[in-house]
Amino acid sequence: MKVVGSGVMGSSDGFESKKLGVPASGEHSAGRDNTLSPFTGLGEGSANLVEVHGVIKWFDASKGYGFIVPDNGWPDVLLHVTVLRRDGFQTAYEGARIVVECIQRAKGYQAFRVVSMDESTAIHPAQMLPPRTHVTVTATSGLERAQVKWFNRLRGFGFLTCGEGTPDIFVHMETLRRFGMTELRPGQYVLVRFGPGSKGMMAAEIHPETGSPGLQSH
Repeated sequence: MKVVGSGVMGSSDGFESKKLGVPASGEHSAGRDNTLSPFTGLGEGSANLVEVHGVIKWFDASKGYGFIVPDNGWPDVLLHVTVLRRDGFQTAYEGARIVVECIQRAKGYQAFRVVSMDESTAIHPAQMLPPRTHVTVTATSGLERAQVKWFNRLRGFGFLTCGEGTPDIFVHMETLRRFGMTELRPGQYVLVRFGPGSKGMMAAEIHPETGSPGLQSH
């Protein structure tokens, strides 16, 4: 993988570098940090764009931005509302599959153009669980290795999987906090004890994959 200018070259990691024109500076809107327009400061000419495939981590239309988790494990990509709406999308639902062309900023990658979005995997607001207090779950499993399917810190919950053919494991934000964790990243592995609850299988105990109490080496 090579870094060339402001773009990234190398197809082995699933990213494709492209060079396309960008809007003139007159179309820019100022901002700071996460609210920075993707067009700010580019000026006329062209920029190296990198095609990213990933999933919407979260998107808050009222704040004007959200984040994409790239498939290859790169850091989250900032998605600005102006990009969505310019390309014909009103919002982005958590869990939706998305393909974007992005540019590199000082603080990381930022979406510049939405190529496509597949909402068949999205979690729509009507499906979101209402806020609730933590429910105690009695573990019926041992400490098992599981992978994070998705987790939304703002919504306060997510799901884990122990592999194909196994039921998803619901994990609540309060369970994370009880065991000293603050967030989960899709694709991350954790160690979990779980049992039946009101949402099916639910996490009763969760730890990072390394350094967990009770983990035995083989």
